[in-house]
Amino acid sequence: MPFANISPVPRRWPRALAFCLLMAGCVGAAWSQYAPANAAPDPAGKGEPFDIVIVNGHIIDGTGSPWYSGEVGIRGGRIAAIGRLDDAPRRQTIDAKEMVVAPGFIDMLGQSELSILVDPRLPSKIYQGITTEITGEGDSVAPLNQAMIAADRAGYEHLEITPDWTTLRQYFARLERQGMGINLASYIGATSVRRMVLGDADVQPTPEQLHAMQELVRQGMDDGAVGLSTALQYPPAPYARTSELIALAQVASRYGGIYATHMRSEGDAEPQAIDEAVRIAREAHIPVEIWHLKAAGKANWGKMPQIVAQIDAARAAGADISANTYAYTAWANGLSAFIPPWAHDGGDAKLIERLKDPATRARIRQDMLTPSSAWDNEWQEIPGPEAVQISVVQNPELRPLQGKRLSEIAASWHEDAIDALCDLLIKDQAFTEVAVFGMSEPDVELALKQPWVSIDNDSQGTSPEGLLGEEHPHPRAYGTFPRILSKFVREEHLLTLPDAIRKFSALPAQRMRLTDRGVLKKGMWADVVIFDPATIRDLATFENPNQLSQGMQYVLVNGVPVIADGKMTGALPGKVLHGAGYVAQ
Repeated sequence: MPFANISPVPRRWPRALAFCLLMAGCVGAAWSQYAPANAAPDPAGKGEPFDIVIVNGHIIDGTGSPWYSGEVGIRGGRIAAIGRLDDAPRRQTIDAKEMVVAPGFIDMLGQSELSILVDPRLPSKIYQGITTEITGEGDSVAPLNQAMIAADRAGYEHLEITPDWTTLRQYFARLERQGMGINLASYIGATSVRRMVLGDADVQPTPEQLHAMQELVRQGMDDGAVGLSTALQYPPAPYARTSELIALAQVASRYGGIYATHMRSEGDAEPQAIDEAVRIAREAHIPVEIWHLKAAGKANWGKMPQIVAQIDAARAAGADISANTYAYTAWANGLSAFIPPWAHDGGDAKLIERLKDPATRARIRQDMLTPSSAWDNEWQEIPGPEAVQISVVQNPELRPLQGKRLSEIAASWHEDAIDALCDLLIKDQAFTEVAVFGMSEPDVELALKQPWVSIDNDSQGTSPEGLLGEEHPHPRAYGTFPRILSKFVREEHLLTLPDAIRKFSALPAQRMRLTDRGVLKKGMWADVVIFDPATIRDLATFENPNQLSQGMQYVLVNGVPVIADGKMTGALPGKVLHGAGYVAQ
């Protein structure tokens, strides 16, 4: 009980009277926390009505605590009060009808930096309850130069986008002019920085070139990046040595950034890849986030206990390291990831030349068929071509192949599977994206249970309609968060509901240093979801992925409903979230 405002009791007063006054003061102080908003002074709000009051909800605040009853008052985009607000004036009342009221979900790797320019509402995200996305996996949306734009033209043309930015600051400004349905933050990608200075070649930087790369990281942090990222499986990223990554991460660290990584290996060489991430954490003095933690490949099924133990040991020794998962047994990436890194030297145009050359293709085939820990050989991680599903193509003539397995395509083309893979890359300018079935359910579940594991979608925001609806994405694009609530909370009881909400909100907010988001508390931004935990579910499947999840009755972003009564409002209240090093101009 707060006693600070209770006046000292004169000694001449009888002890009984003193006791009564003391108790009256305590009761009054305690009651003031729960009194209706119009019955007590409101210096911050100056008597203004709430914009929205959410009533009759079961509040799960994101900390992992059990639900409690209360009313949530929102004013000016922020949570202005939580408690008993019966008679408080308000412009709108939302009746939660004993459903869960929780913080908006944070997607730790979202990939929507381009698709948000196509459909800024991002229906697939908001129907999952996602209100904030972190993006920029190695090859971030900026920095850019004309050579990079030309090399990546197929991707831009696929989404009918003309890049009119070259820096993160310029890109963020475009987002703010356009508006967006969710909040978005981005890393600056080490791959992008390398391409700006060295291109797509397998070369090492000179000291002067490394300094130029560090300067690009510094500029990105000034522009508002939340840290430095790598995707070390995808060329030209594998050409970077650990010392290069440490030098770049040191710059991000000075600006309060985080190092996030798609590690060099998620399969046979994963222990060494984790060691590299830990070394970067220690030598650059920077927190590390491992994206989409997994034990890839049948030979590695059952190794998640060792992976967890290795990370736990690093944490016990003082390394600030955590991870995230999307909790499916299939991953998704580019089909070109099956090709060894040396064949990517010089970029996609050079790769296609090599695939067309019979002698070079024979060497590529031999490398794919040879087990190796020198590179992340996905061909060795799958049982066969039936484990590869075509998700997205950019060549319209190939669109009928979306949703088919590589084994089906090989049969219809009367080729073996490796030749079909190579020919598909040639026909699609090395653009093709795939889903790959290469993980075990027990490993996925063990990773999900770890207290330091949050959740990522690892898919761009999309829509069943329009240009984006023509793709055949991994179902995680539509279903990750509701699937965890239905499968792993409601059906299998792997997680409790409060713990799942913590993994969706407070845990990622803590990792990303979003100090004003991630929990339901007075003063925080009002990113709020309302859903029935008994009915929320994903509908997207590998066969029919373009289906919005069901169960989100309300989703508020910065206090504005983007879903109301289960329907999308079209509002675009999202904000660009800048990192700690941001310098306003």
